[in-house]
Amino acid sequence: MFAELKSEILRLLREDEEFRYAVAGLIGLEEILKRLGSLTEEQTKIWKEVAGLREEVRGLREEQVNLRREQTKIWEEVRGLREEQVNLRKDFNRMLEVVKELQEGYKRLERRMESLESAMVSGFRDVSRFAGLTFEEFVRRFLTASLRRAGEIPSDAELRRATIDGEEVDIFLEEPLIVGEVTAYAETVDEIWKLLRKAEAVKARYGREPRKILVMLTVCSEALEGLRKVADERGVQLIIGKTV
Repeated sequence: MFAELKSEILRLLREDEEFRYAVAGLIGLEEILKRLGSLTEEQTKIWKEVAGLREEVRGLREEQVNLRREQTKIWEEVRGLREEQVNLRKDFNRMLEVVKELQEGYKRLERRMESLESAMVSGFRDVSRFAGLTFEEFVRRFLTASLRRAGEIPSDAELRRATIDGEEVDIFLEEPLIVGEVTAYAETVDEIWKLLRKAEAVKARYGREPRKILVMLTVCSEALEGLRKVADERGVQLIIGKTV
């Protein structure tokens, strides 16, 4: 039966042109259907890949949004830091103004103290004579009381005369270390160099820099500028009664 059907089909393919085209069409259609099936599978894969790409794009967009938010936060922080920096500069400028005012006030106070000390020193000679003391002794007592009140020396400390390695020191205290010279009249800068020489001897003995004080009842006007120049350079405190 199958052999007869096969023979008939072969005969029709040889003899019947219409049948032959119909079979060829069926074969081509099947091939097309197969290809369409393959294309459908490929298209499905492509759509899956497209869907994956869309997910990635969505993720990238979300990341971009987050980055923008972070960037906005950073700019806000930068803006805050700039404002804080401006405020700090304002505070620093105000502090500088306060420091400047304090420095000016301190300078005024120093000038008033120097003026007061000078006035008191100028009257020391008469007062010391009335009290039965030498000018040098009176200066030591006055400075002792003044430094105690200022809290610069202990309440039981007393400035005294001393001899350090052969140098006669008019004003001396070991703790805190103080060296001073007292003179009734200074015509040149020699008096301050004499004090500095004695201060070096004290420094060599005690191993530290002493506070240096030079008390002069009367100073020659020609020597005043030189005395102040050396005093500023070498850290010497000058107490001058009057200038002539």
